[in-house]
Amino acid sequence: MYNILICDDDKDIAAALNIYLSSEGYNVIEARNGQEAIDAVKNHQVHLILMDIMMPGLDGISATSLLRREYNIPIILLTAKSEDTDKVLGLEIGADDYVTKPFNPVELMARVKSQLRRYTMLGGMENVPDHIVIGGVDLDDRSKAVLVDGEPASLTPTEFAILKLLMSNPGTVYSSGQIYEKVFGAAAFGSEGSIAVHIRHIREKIEINPSDPRYIKVVWGQGYKFEGNIK
Repeated sequence: MYNILICDDDKDIAAALNIYLSSEGYNVIEARNGQEAIDAVKNHQVHLILMDIMMPGLDGISATSLLRREYNIPIILLTAKSEDTDKVLGLEIGADDYVTKPFNPVELMARVKSQLRRYTMLGGMENVPDHIVIGGVDLDDRSKAVLVDGEPASLTPTEFAILKLLMSNPGTVYSSGQIYEKVFGAAAFGSEGSIAVHIRHIREKIEINPSDPRYIKVVWGQGYKFEGNIK
């Protein structure tokens, strides 16, 4: 059974989320602010976090940043439509995805299941080699490790999945929407814009000069592709 942490100071929203998740067989842990969420992660095995942004005390953005220093647990932000800047900031500091309030229960559960599949490595792309080396980038799907010119690169589960997709199909151009659907296993629901943030993070970790990338290229108006010689 998966343990899902709900961090939201709104008791009605937390209660609704608890009902949705419990009906799908998930075990729910609740927190009312960012500090309680951090304490819960330290004291329980947590497989996924639903994190509200605006909370008293330690807010969701700050809590996500602190959690990312130690944990790779998938974090889905719960945001209001007026919090577009905070959505981008949340993705910048390590959140995996976001759902806008008022949320559609079907959309929410699709996001949850997608993140859990990737985190537990139960899903994934079919007929993909376990070990891919292109140029100086070495991706080992068995150990979930990435080496760049022999040095380890620390990627989140989402970043690893995106890099794996692109490296598994070098030269193939994927739109942001296609990347989202293949990696998250669900329709983008307007969240494909988050892919650009994840791509930027990956470039910062695997490229010598992220502003002039060797590997992950943008094809303007179409999407992204991975270039390099397969070894």
